[in-house]
Amino acid sequence: MVTPAVVVDRGTLDANLRAMADSAAHRGIALRPHGKTHKSAEIARRQLALGAAGLTVATVGEAEAFAAAGVSDIFIAYPVWADAARSGRLRDLAGRIQLSVGVDSAAGVRELAAALAGAPAQVLVEVDCGLRRSGVAPADAGAVAAAADAAGLPVAGVFTFPGHSYAPGAPVPAAEDEAAALTAGSASLADAGLPGPVRSGGSTPSASLSLGPASDGPVTELRPGVYAFNDAQQVVLGVCAVDQVALAVLATVVSVPTAGRFILDSGAKVLGQDRPAWAPGHGLLPGYPDAVITGLWEHHAVVRHQAGQPAPRAGDQVVVLPNHVCTVMNLVDSVYVAEDGQVVDVWPVTARGRNT
Repeated sequence: MVTPAVVVDRGTLDANLRAMADSAAHRGIALRPHGKTHKSAEIARRQLALGAAGLTVATVGEAEAFAAAGVSDIFIAYPVWADAARSGRLRDLAGRIQLSVGVDSAAGVRELAAALAGAPAQVLVEVDCGLRRSGVAPADAGAVAAAADAAGLPVAGVFTFPGHSYAPGAPVPAAEDEAAALTAGSASLADAGLPGPVRSGGSTPSASLSLGPASDGPVTELRPGVYAFNDAQQVVLGVCAVDQVALAVLATVVSVPTAGRFILDSGAKVLGQDRPAWAPGHGLLPGYPDAVITGLWEHHAVVRHQAGQPAPRAGDQVVVLPNHVCTVMNLVDSVYVAEDGQVVDVWPVTARGRNT
């Protein structure tokens, strides 16, 4: 196999998909997976076959790609600024699928309503649960919902993203923040006379902690994405084990310039640059657990390892678990699909590059 190559283990992928679907169903929570992670029509079909309520995306382009692949219920979980360049695209989507769009301001609502021009779509109000990204304070959700209602946009509920779960020890407090924000945001909608039933949250590190109706919890819908593959970050956080990571990059050792250092052909243009402060390096090498990817260039990964420990030779191929699979999938056109160690298929990355 020509490297660097992105390889998905089908058995592990399917086990991950099934585990999350079962976990959400057990808690009485609808699962709406985030397609920005895999960008794959094949994986979306697998998620829907396991009972997913629909798909989440981050961009209009992703929504278009998945709608063309047959996904009929899509939530753009982003405060889309529906300018002239997007208006026709949004109207077209709303005419073909059940479309939901995130909003977090009266100005954004007005722009979206003008763009849709009466085409059927609903909105969810984004509330900030502590990430300090987009989203209004939960108490202000009702005002945004009232603006949407006045503009003729049905309000389905509220949503949030507990992305501050991505740190050691953070998933539990992030899930608690998610619950509090969704409860307060939903109450704000009710006070405005718009009791939208959807309370949507979820991140992969905190997904198992979200409390749904089966436990008298507030979360009615989960939108995790990374869980489909998992990645090195999830391993380091303790969310999954190495053997639960379904996506890896196969790389070749192209140089061994000194003892204790070797170079891979999987640089930043396949592994991505993400490296949180708590991560040991730019990915994990399961076959060489003492090795650390200490540096990335566009086409070089520099790996250091302890003297005296086993190390590959020039020409050997090694497996790398990337830190952040979402970035990897946006960098490649297709992935190899393996089962029992053999390549059995190639899947295109359907929404690759659809970032607008």
